[in-house]
Amino acid sequence: MDAVIVSHLYFRYPGKSQYVLEDINFALREGEITALMGMSGSGKSTLCRCISGIIPHVYKGDIKGNVEVLGKNILEMALPEIATKIGSVFQNPETQLFSPTVEDELAFGPENLCIEREEIGRRISEALRLVNMEDYRYSNPNQLSGGQKQLIAIASVLTLQPQILICDEIMSQIDKSGKKLIKSVLDSLKKQGKTMLLIDHDHKNLDIADKMLILKNNRIFEQ
Repeated sequence: MDAVIVSHLYFRYPGKSQYVLEDINFALREGEITALMGMSGSGKSTLCRCISGIIPHVYKGDIKGNVEVLGKNILEMALPEIATKIGSVFQNPETQLFSPTVEDELAFGPENLCIEREEIGRRISEALRLVNMEDYRYSNPNQLSGGQKQLIAIASVLTLQPQILICDEIMSQIDKSGKKLIKSVLDSLKKQGKTMLLIDHDHKNLDIADKMLILKNNRIFEQ
């Protein structure tokens, strides 16, 4: 079964005549890691925003076509609903971490969804276990290594229990040991049935993927 289906997707930003994305068609199968490669400026982040609903709910523009997430059109979903279906992790973890402790960081999303305190505590424990960071629950995120910060960013998304993860260049600023940690965690999440889109410009960071997509000249090609 397909977790995400993108059909004949076009998008261009306000005031632009050229489409960033043109007739994009692909699907993300449930429980698989799909890699997406492309040169800088090719539109990878724009595509992520379309899949996650950031476009058009936050960033506006001319959008055509369909993005279906778990059988529902993304345009028909409010952002709080989307957050429980799709989680996004970005290139620089420091843009996602702003709380004084790891525990506070992981509690932020569920608290905004008015989830009960006891359930929030359970989700925090489970998310930290999944990324092997239980010992850092009360640490200051600013004192962690780059790889550890990225693991906490992943954990903060996992507390919302999304079925789909979009990882946008999450290993581009991480050293070799940090990349190994992140790959191990992503592989573990795959085994638990998570669906993932792993975006990068370096194929060495994508060796855990089940299939590869290339974004080139505003279009998608399957390799």
